[in-house]
Amino acid sequence: MPMNQFFGDFGGQYVPETLKFPLDELENAYLKYKDDKDFNDKLNYYLDNYAGRPTPLYKTENFSSNKMVNIYLKREDLLHGGAHKTNNCLGQVLLAKYMGKTRLIAETGAGQHGIATAMIGALFGIKTVIYMGEVDMKRQEPNVLRMHLMGADVIPVTHGTCTLKDAINEAMRDWIANVENTFYVFGTVAGPHPYPTIVRDFQKIIGQEAKLQFQKYNGKNPDYVIAAVGGGSNAMGIFHSFIGEKDVKLIGVEAAGDGIDTEYHASTITKGRIGVLHGSKSYLLQSDEGQILDTHSISAGLDYPGVGPEHSYLKENKLAEYVTITDSEAVKAFKRLCQTEGILPALESSHALAQALKIANNYKDNKEINIIVNLSGRGDKDIASVKHFENRS
Repeated sequence: MPMNQFFGDFGGQYVPETLKFPLDELENAYLKYKDDKDFNDKLNYYLDNYAGRPTPLYKTENFSSNKMVNIYLKREDLLHGGAHKTNNCLGQVLLAKYMGKTRLIAETGAGQHGIATAMIGALFGIKTVIYMGEVDMKRQEPNVLRMHLMGADVIPVTHGTCTLKDAINEAMRDWIANVENTFYVFGTVAGPHPYPTIVRDFQKIIGQEAKLQFQKYNGKNPDYVIAAVGGGSNAMGIFHSFIGEKDVKLIGVEAAGDGIDTEYHASTITKGRIGVLHGSKSYLLQSDEGQILDTHSISAGLDYPGVGPEHSYLKENKLAEYVTITDSEAVKAFKRLCQTEGILPALESSHALAQALKIANNYKDNKEINIIVNLSGRGDKDIASVKHFENRS
């Protein structure tokens, strides 16, 4: 039975005819193997023994100065590769292997999806090509070096804004030209059907673990689950198990940029309009004429003018709230977690941490509340960006 292409009014498969064949092939393969015992046994083996699942749920001791607010971190930063991206890449590349594909391509913004694809490509012995915007290559140079060390070819994208949007465009062009032997490892819950569902399904282990871990410690659900949203895979990964739970408030945090130049941000859901980008109908940042707008965030992984269609569905149906955090707020949260817990977060995750701090600082009641933040990645890659930001400020 074919998969549903839509989340309410959002999603779909708005692509050239040349991409219909590989997308149908991908959907059929996913339907064939997603419940296959051999496939899932192998995937679970690698998730546990290669990636390092389950990741801990850690209750911070000093991060919140409000003792009535407990902030827990889902430690995806401890996953092999340094981010949640490994979950999705293990699933997709294993699927590529089952399909007999001999070449992988991927796009990357912050570099974490590129690293995860390069890692798993090396593990399974499949040639890997990563497309990355030239701007992102400069601000995430350590990740570029890691991809090269793992044998991947990293292709700089030098047109447009030279960021994630343009890297996706180039990867799609490559896929059209090489559909017979190439598998496109898409990095987030956006893009044409069936990618939003496939990526969500490979990431939902985050929320499944977090829910069980929190209930084991506390015997109930948390009050809030908070995650950063660019394309939206880490947020959908942790949100999925909590959707519809009336005692849990889901908050997705987008990038407001510097908070001064209001034209340059990446607040797609909070400030965007409905349109089509990269084969999917969703909220996106566009002009009155329908042209895609340039975006800005200190975090390369949030610097994207679109968002996954399921997030748009959650917003429209009031199943999740979406807010914005500025570069300055994210950097303050980045430094605070380093200085109070000895944990170095990714700048993407720092946006979610900043929202948790905002809730804690404004909370006045005498009843304890509990917040889970998806710490989706570690921040080694962002040290230079933070230093540059502080020097500029």
